[in-house]
Amino acid sequence: ILDADLNGPCQARLGGLGDQVLVPGEHGAAVPTTREGIGVVSMGSLFPEPRAVDFETVADGSSQTWRATKEFTVLRELLAGMDWGELDYLLLDLPPGVERIVQFSELLGPAAVFVLVGIPSDVARGVVARSIDALERTPNEVLGYIENMNGYYCPDCQSVKPLFPAQSDVKLELACLGSIPFDPDLAALCDRGDAVSSSTELFSRQPVHLIAEEICQRIAQLAPDPD
Repeated sequence: ILDADLNGPCQARLGGLGDQVLVPGEHGAAVPTTREGIGVVSMGSLFPEPRAVDFETVADGSSQTWRATKEFTVLRELLAGMDWGELDYLLLDLPPGVERIVQFSELLGPAAVFVLVGIPSDVARGVVARSIDALERTPNEVLGYIENMNGYYCPDCQSVKPLFPAQSDVKLELACLGSIPFDPDLAALCDRGDAVSSSTELFSRQPVHLIAEEICQRIAQLAPDPD
């Protein structure tokens, strides 16, 4: 996993890697790995909370332009400078928002596929719809979208309660890869940096795994035929 959200790098905490450093090696810097063996590269390992990643600008009034340029330079360096080894998948956790999604498409190239994540409210679905529209102008494939916080799992009554209106006025012309309710136990697990697989009794374990399987199957269908 490459955490491409440089100033909101949550992957280090999610993987329990907040105290890791990047150690240079013969073929690039070694990728820190979680207890489950998943490689994670995140600025959260290099800049402890609550420190922000700052890029000094060379000209007054140009900080935003300079920041965007430096951020993509850092991402290129991380992609090229890490010893990724033999990969099954390389997942990039992109920052939220529509305005830069085309830039990421250009950076990653046409082979990159996108998965969008939102919550089932009209406001959030509207943002996802804008992202779909932006990506339609690129050569990249969009596998589908994931509905996060689709209801609230109540541990006391062991049922999922609604969080948003059941019917939405915003229709998304994209396959839904699955839904995950807000699960307090999952939230606590993520804050501790533990993996979903570490808790066999976690209610949201099954929907998370089903979504992962769906994504893997769809990516396999996109792979070129070796014959």
